[in-house]
Amino acid sequence: MNIGIIGAGAIATYVVEAIAGNPSWNMHVQSIYVRDRKKYADFATKNNIVLYQDIDAFLDSDIDMVVEAANIEAVETLLPVIVQKKSVVIISIGVFVDQAFLTNMKEEAKKYDNKIYLPSGAIGGLDIIQHAQKTNTLSTVTLETRKPAHTLTNERVDTEQVVFHGTAEQAIKEFPKNINVAIALGLAGVGMKDTEVKIIADSTVERNHHTIVAEGTFGKASFQIENASLPSNANTSYLAAMSVVGTLQKTNEYIQIG
Repeated sequence: MNIGIIGAGAIATYVVEAIAGNPSWNMHVQSIYVRDRKKYADFATKNNIVLYQDIDAFLDSDIDMVVEAANIEAVETLLPVIVQKKSVVIISIGVFVDQAFLTNMKEEAKKYDNKIYLPSGAIGGLDIIQHAQKTNTLSTVTLETRKPAHTLTNERVDTEQVVFHGTAEQAIKEFPKNINVAIALGLAGVGMKDTEVKIIADSTVERNHHTIVAEGTFGKASFQIENASLPSNANTSYLAAMSVVGTLQKTNEYIQIG
């Protein structure tokens, strides 16, 4: 499978290097769409990748799947074009807090017979939550996210401080770069308006901690995730980067778990 990536930051770099280091996966990053070709010229040469600044030329290159590794604004602009030609893995899923955009992209994907894949990102347990929702046995989903204080506020925090308590829909608007996990939960479960989110700035932790609780007639499930950062970028979750590669691999598998 030939892959094209939008963006060339930490996650894109991880995907390129992970795939290059595992030839048995039968995947190759062929093309990357960027705004500044000069900035990434050496990286492209090192990894035998062609850089593009024109989205149509990028999509018409020899790629089977697109990975978005940029930001919400890029998804808003480019996804309507991408989904007409290719299936795509979306990292910046906060864009789907806009219900009209989500509905439109579903319709476009169906019209052009392409898929939009949303990796689990920095959390887990979405299979249980999604199965419970599909069978009408899910009642509530809550998320408590605890992050190093300096990543959430410029104020001094001696121990911990609740910086947000509300819905997933509200959370992504106030913390667009910090709480994509809430959108993943909302999409998989009871919806973004009914998924309860609490965000805590904690001066005593060095990693991001997520605690998820889902309840319904099926029973109760709880998950705790502690995210290490990518060695190359302290602001990027290792698990989130891994989930992109895992999603790409699953699209090619004939037996799928979960």
